[in-house]
Amino acid sequence: MVKVPRIVVAAAASGHGKTTVATGLLAALTARGMTAAGFKVGPDYIDPTYHSLACGRPGRNLDPSLVGEDLVAPLFAHGATGAQVAVVEGVMGLYDGRSGEGDFGSTAHVARLLDAPVVFVVDATGQGRSVAALLHGFRSFGSVRLAGVVLNRVGSDRHEQILREACEEVGTPVLGVLRRAGAVAVPSRHLGLVPAAERSGAAVDAVRAMGALVEDGVDLGEVLAVAHSAPPLAVTPWSAAEAVRAAAEAAGARQAGLEADGTSAEAGDRPVIAVAGGPAFTFGYAEQAELLRAAGAEVVHVDPLRDEALPRGTAGLVVGGGFPEVYGDELAANKPLRDAVRALAAAGAPIAAECAGLLWLARSLDGREMCGVLDAEAVLTERLTLGYRDAVAVSGSVLADPGTRVTGHEFHRTAVTPEAGPSPAWAWRGRSAEGFVQGGVHASYLHLHWAGHPDFARRMVRAACA
Repeated sequence: MVKVPRIVVAAAASGHGKTTVATGLLAALTARGMTAAGFKVGPDYIDPTYHSLACGRPGRNLDPSLVGEDLVAPLFAHGATGAQVAVVEGVMGLYDGRSGEGDFGSTAHVARLLDAPVVFVVDATGQGRSVAALLHGFRSFGSVRLAGVVLNRVGSDRHEQILREACEEVGTPVLGVLRRAGAVAVPSRHLGLVPAAERSGAAVDAVRAMGALVEDGVDLGEVLAVAHSAPPLAVTPWSAAEAVRAAAEAAGARQAGLEADGTSAEAGDRPVIAVAGGPAFTFGYAEQAELLRAAGAEVVHVDPLRDEALPRGTAGLVVGGGFPEVYGDELAANKPLRDAVRALAAAGAPIAAECAGLLWLARSLDGREMCGVLDAEAVLTERLTLGYRDAVAVSGSVLADPGTRVTGHEFHRTAVTPEAGPSPAWAWRGRSAEGFVQGGVHASYLHLHWAGHPDFARRMVRAACA
């Protein structure tokens, strides 16, 4: 049994203030000396960067579509280890799930999986007594426990009084009232919020402002009481080592260069796998590095904007998502690193690239020279490509055997020509071929959560040891 006081922060729709409230709660509780853990429902990489900045530990994602619903509670318990309270920020509206699948993958779905009470954020702009109907509808529609409301963007004392009276009519406790505040606004661009890693001091100021707003307007004692009302979870925390061990056993890899538990036989055998980071490559799930370490790798980081060489001994490379289109000039100017990556690929080393990584490995991005590992051109477009994909591996690669099935997520405004190489990475309904497999390189637009596929890490480390 895992006892973690917890709440889920939800709303009627996107843009109502979930990120402000969730990040502000994490910052305010941390400022009071509590150890808090932040989570985000769904695949979004950006909001967890603000959670991490607010509470000083990795922000994590809980996505039933990417990892399966059976892993949501174990991953939560793992990420909340040592925390005194956990705050889970929802996605879109409370009951908005994966298209065509009801509320699967929704905030409500995750709240049920975690047996967690919901704190509902209402954008009160232009609303009065009608907020009572809104709350009554959301509370009675589904099977989650709506424990209280935070009224956001309240205009005046009179406005607050009207809203409080409406909430009382339907028996919904008001846990907080937040006045309109420009200081907490986080800038956006073509894919949503600007990641915290790109804003440095400005991001710190925004998180501090969110914390102050919540400290001033929310009854933290009442929120903590709601969090403590969550019952113990009958779950075993997820373990990267156990996940790799199970993957090795499933693959029959008892003594294939790695021990059955996924670790190297000798400490000196640990291959170095570099993971791209820095402002241009901010998208990644914390469990990926944990799985690589559990599989026997020494994980190091490289910033393609600043580092002119790969870390010493690099035997493999992981390049996740981000915004290379914003930093095209700087990436193009770093010729020494681009040459090093091209040489690493030519040597057959394992390279796993997703979305932004795919663009960086291409020959060019918006006419600016990139690594040239792939014979492809990338450009920024006006069209947003967004959604989950149930995909199957077309070609055998460093990550997967042909026929391997995954659920991933696309999120980009770029296009690559050609869309696939001679040996494509994936195919899915409506897309017969996507991505590139060549030598040790696996590059695709598809974002994957490796906790749902721990064998990826085991295979990557085995290839790096070869």
